[in-house]
Amino acid sequence: MIFALFAAGMALSAPNLSRLPPIKRDPQITYVDRAGAVIGVRGGKYAPPVDLAHMPAYVPAAFVSIEDRRFYEHSGFDPVGMARAVVADLARGKAREGASTITQQLARNLFLSADQTLERKADELVMAVQLEQAYSKKQILALYLSRVYFGAGAYGLEAASERYFNKPASRLTIREAAILAGILKSPTNYNPADNPEKSAARTRLVLDAMVETNAISAGDRDKALTAAPQVWKSAPTAPAQYFVDWLDSQARATIGTPKQDIVVETTLDLPSEIAAGDAARSISTRFTKQGVSQAAVVSIDGSGRVRAMVGGVDYTKGPFNRATDAHRQAGSAWKPFVYMTAMEAGRTPDLIVIDEPVTINGWSPRNFEPEFMGSITLETALAHSVNTVAARLADEVGRENVAALAHRMGIVSQVNTDPAMALGTTLVTPLEMAQAYDTFANGGYRVAAYGIERIRTNGGQVLFQHKAPLATPAVLNPAVGEMQKMMRTVMASGTGTHAAIPGFDLAGKTGTTSDYKDAWFCGYTGGITTVVWTGKDDDTPMRRITGATAPSEIWRSYMVTALKHLPNGPIPPGPPPPMPVAAPVPSETPPQTMPSVPT
Repeated sequence: MIFALFAAGMALSAPNLSRLPPIKRDPQITYVDRAGAVIGVRGGKYAPPVDLAHMPAYVPAAFVSIEDRRFYEHSGFDPVGMARAVVADLARGKAREGASTITQQLARNLFLSADQTLERKADELVMAVQLEQAYSKKQILALYLSRVYFGAGAYGLEAASERYFNKPASRLTIREAAILAGILKSPTNYNPADNPEKSAARTRLVLDAMVETNAISAGDRDKALTAAPQVWKSAPTAPAQYFVDWLDSQARATIGTPKQDIVVETTLDLPSEIAAGDAARSISTRFTKQGVSQAAVVSIDGSGRVRAMVGGVDYTKGPFNRATDAHRQAGSAWKPFVYMTAMEAGRTPDLIVIDEPVTINGWSPRNFEPEFMGSITLETALAHSVNTVAARLADEVGRENVAALAHRMGIVSQVNTDPAMALGTTLVTPLEMAQAYDTFANGGYRVAAYGIERIRTNGGQVLFQHKAPLATPAVLNPAVGEMQKMMRTVMASGTGTHAAIPGFDLAGKTGTTSDYKDAWFCGYTGGITTVVWTGKDDDTPMRRITGATAPSEIWRSYMVTALKHLPNGPIPPGPPPPMPVAAPVPSETPPQTMPSVPT
């Protein structure tokens, strides 16, 4: 310590110090939702210097009061504090890391290692003096607050404010500012989410220090202590990290390696995303004893904008994105592709079919219920997810035709064409199922699910702008209206009744595989299509979990919130029938184009 004091004195008396190393900061890519709320940051660890001019004065004062109350008086180091540390070291009989000013901490953060040696301490002091000579106090404090670690992966004040309080630093209260300032002494021990009691005691010390330094009054302190703020146990944007990961490679492929900070404006709706994450986590937990350990949710609007994407129940424990990368059997959620093929081939919802034993190429499908229903309509067969009828129907209309229609609607995975395909043995992702079901929801028009609206620099220079196609041809004929009718019945009186929400025009289909490894609910209204999958990562069976149980409950819980935030309305009818062409002039009917969809 004495050596360090000597080094500091030499630094102050030296007429010309060597130049500081350059301050380096890797560019960051910041992802924001459709309203501009930050949902994730990728790239460099550190944010730009904090904008002190746009936050209450008590916010930086909290850090100065507890970390370095003579910050505005010293020249990089605090002789009084260092002398006190020398006395304490002599009493303990050993050196300790103490009495570091904010400027010293910044010097260590910027240029040095964390090694607790006299040589490193001396370098730290010299560089702290250099920083004070090169930058103003305001610049030093702003840079410091952008780099300190607050635990839970949060570097910098803005990241910490969003992580613990779900708000920008400009909106922090006095107590919230004190909580964050208290963390710095030990990000583990004073983490308010994990150690609320220790955090509260430390916060009281910070508030007392703020009173002692005249940053706030005693009355302000007492008022701050009366109402505890909400501290988020996990980051509210945690579920959105699956979505950000999905977009990050796309953004980098579009703009290359960023040379400056970039903002990616996305299609995500954060309130809906939070609702989807909460529903997936809480309802999956409730069904844990029945074997549900994972869930995925994808919600897109009628033009393909991804409004919510949850790739699992806990991103911190499992960042694998099941919404985009897990290929699982679709089960009975596949049947609408079979029925739509039949509708285009001339069948109608009221066509009478027979639910009875059937064998196709040596394969005999079984129904979920042991008894056969006998003579029923196609609409009833779909509503009750009758396997025998779906298998026979796919065989009659041609499984190759079913596969072609599924691809036409948005399925991109390879589709098998064996007889069991009719019951959903094809492996698909929740994202492509949502993309395909959106063709039902918007009246027959193929969409391409996407998540990036615009990429720009912090200064506003546009690097990429999503451009919607001028005209999207219809990929389904007017019979899609009959499918919508049948899928409404699924939710009104069939297997999807648990997902119904009164007052909304809803349609959908449950999906359950024969071995209970996968369970789905795929549903929509005009403007929103949402797909939910539940299962296990190890592909082992759940215990009689069907699409009508956990997936339906997740779907309904999410949609109740999403319908309040996202534009929606009645399910639009299918494209109009082709106009008749007057003979004998040959002509081709132009493709129907997709109507505009509100954003």
